[in-house]
Amino acid sequence: MLKTVQGIYQNGQVELTELPPSVTDQVQVLVTFLDADNIDLPKLRQLIEHLETIAGIQQGFEELNAGQARSIGSFITEMQSIARQR
Repeated sequence: MLKTVQGIYQNGQVELTELPPSVTDQVQVLVTFLDADNIDLPKLRQLIEHLETIAGIQQGFEELNAGQARSIGSFITEMQSIARQR
C-alpha cells in the first residue's frame, strides 16, 4: 500500500494531519522534507496523484498475481470513483 498524507515535523517528531486507512500499528514510511519557501502546491498535488496512481497499478499487479483479477468494468468504476474524490 502506498498512501500519501501530510504532516508536520516539530521537535523531532512527525505528526500526521490525517490518518491513512488500513494502517497497522507498525508500517514502514518514507518521509520527505519540503522547503517551505519553495512549495509549489499544484505541482505537489500532481506528484501525490502520480504516487497514488502508481500504488493503484501496483495493487492491480498484486491482485493479478494472487489470482484475484477484477473485471475491467469494475476497475473502471473504481478509478472513476477515485477521480471524482479529487
